[in-house]
Amino acid sequence: MAPREHFETLLDLPQERMAELLAAAQLAARALEEALRCQGSFVAINNRVSQSVPHLHVHVVPRSKGDGLKGFFWPRHPYRDAAHEEETRQKIAGAIAALLPK
Repeated sequence: MAPREHFETLLDLPQERMAELLAAAQLAARALEEALRCQGSFVAINNRVSQSVPHLHVHVVPRSKGDGLKGFFWPRHPYRDAAHEEETRQKIAGAIAALLPK
């Protein structure tokens, strides 16, 4: 998740926008649990060091017991193909839509 306005790091985000960012991360974490049936999530923000994109964003990584997460590193598993990637995107998007107020 990333704010649409440019803020390089969490330190640059105005304090009055903190709740908005955290609410978006919470929504993503809930949606992942619903859509992917994972047991939880890992939520992280990098500030400068290890920040591959110089724009404030939140990593929300699906977690399940025994998934291999070590410290801040998680094993990456590629999608089977483009159809699997799209199916996963649709599940997450659908879960987000269902969680948003009507």
